[in-house]
Amino acid sequence: MPHPRDLPLAQARALVERAVAKAEQLGLRGAVAVVGASGALVTAARLDHGGPGGMARARSKAWISATQQVPSAEHLRRMTTLPAPIAAGFVAASPEALFPGAGGMPVEVDGVVVAGIAASGATVSPFLPEGVAPEAVSADGEPANPEDLLIAYAMGTPYAGQHGDDRARWRERFGDLEVAPEAALGMRDAPPAGAQRELAWATALCDAALESAAARGVRIAVAVVDRGGDPIREDRMDDAVAGGVDVARATAAAAARFGTPSATLPDLFGAGAGASSLATLAPTPVLAVPGGVPLLADGRVVGGLGIGGAAPDACAAIAAEVAR
Repeated sequence: MPHPRDLPLAQARALVERAVAKAEQLGLRGAVAVVGASGALVTAARLDHGGPGGMARARSKAWISATQQVPSAEHLRRMTTLPAPIAAGFVAASPEALFPGAGGMPVEVDGVVVAGIAASGATVSPFLPEGVAPEAVSADGEPANPEDLLIAYAMGTPYAGQHGDDRARWRERFGDLEVAPEAALGMRDAPPAGAQRELAWATALCDAALESAAARGVRIAVAVVDRGGDPIREDRMDDAVAGGVDVARATAAAAARFGTPSATLPDLFGAGAGASSLATLAPTPVLAVPGGVPLLADGRVVGGLGIGGAAPDACAAIAAEVAR
């Protein structure tokens, strides 16, 4: 019996690119994540000025949809009907499900769930943003909320609201205004995103790391984070180990938050409790092992690059090569 595989990186990236394009068209700022059915992240991207926290929320909802194989809205409905001890036990046993919000959707190939996708962030929500044109948040003439619109557009599936009463939110913003189906723009093609300069920078770094790893014959995960350690872009190569994602994110955060390669933290803060206790100070996991390097612009730290999934020396070499 063949072993299952997660959605391939190339296909997952295509979903994220479509969601980012639609988000830019709508003027939204946030993050989009695709998590494999294994529960390991495949890819994720944060739009410029998306703010910290959205990536973690998107990843959580995508994890729920991928592993529970239902829309996260259905999972939320079930959780709210369970006795509190059972609901709390689920979260304790499933730490990636810390944010059981609506909006995540399972991704199927040939009838099998291979991933989940979700969006969240600064202005990615079910609420209609100020100044949005009614035609832009209408799908076939019916009200559509921006968050669910992003995901439906990315997947190429008919729009279906996951956040309750779209029409009530529509009436609050637009009153009795009606949009003719032929005038609705919500599911129309969006041009490729062209205004995401920070995301493009992070994507180029990840691309370079993936190319370097392929040339070396190793499978890795790569993360680029901002100066606070929040991810901007993350990718995991096909069949790369699941834990590589966590190592990449944590070494990138260590390098960004402390402005030094992650491997040097024990030298700076002590090889024992000193370096290990740094993780208790940071709001995001940090890891003091080889693989993470700070990213500089005009002499200041603007982020971190982390590599995981291969031998630590190989990860460190790829990170140093890419960050040069």
